[in-house]
Amino acid sequence: MNETSLADTVLPPAPGAEQYVALDFVNSAVALPGGQFVDLLGTPATANQWLTAHGLAPADAGVQEMCATQLRSMREHVRGLFAARVAGLPALPTALSAVNDALTRVPTAALLQWDEKDGPYRATVCPVNEILDHALAAVAANAADLLTSPDAESLITCDSPPCNRYLLRRGRRHWCSTRCGDRVRAARAYARRTQATA
Repeated sequence: MNETSLADTVLPPAPGAEQYVALDFVNSAVALPGGQFVDLLGTPATANQWLTAHGLAPADAGVQEMCATQLRSMREHVRGLFAARVAGLPALPTALSAVNDALTRVPTAALLQWDEKDGPYRATVCPVNEILDHALAAVAANAADLLTSPDAESLITCDSPPCNRYLLRRGRRHWCSTRCGDRVRAARAYARRTQATA
């Protein structure tokens, strides 16, 4: 079973991921029970699959190791911003710089182009070698949207060790999936039984 199918089988998207692709992005590295770890950006092929599944790159984008490394680096920067927000601490300047760099590297408006035959027209340029910049900009913008929205007040980490995923808290739920919630309840029940017999 490859990493993508393992993660999909083990954990569904965390609450809030349907609104914010940045949540799925930071959650693309998952710590699982038993010391297992799944990295959906771990190889160029899995990074390409992740980008394609989220509408950020075509299936034939041909992600290379350098691109996958840039994605993993951005993931750590966004994860650092989420961690700072959840903990109520100042953000690391390097994380802010990385996100802002991604936001400003890609033009947001259709550029003026000029065809010798037909004259001027507007078009967004996105050649194959710029796909990664566009994907990073989209994730960075989405992370900035989440961090500056009222939803940021609901941003928490999963309360089920060793899970390291982020989610938007809904009600009293403090875990990212039913599986993590079951693990928390089982641990509490075991602790109660252990205390009762002691």
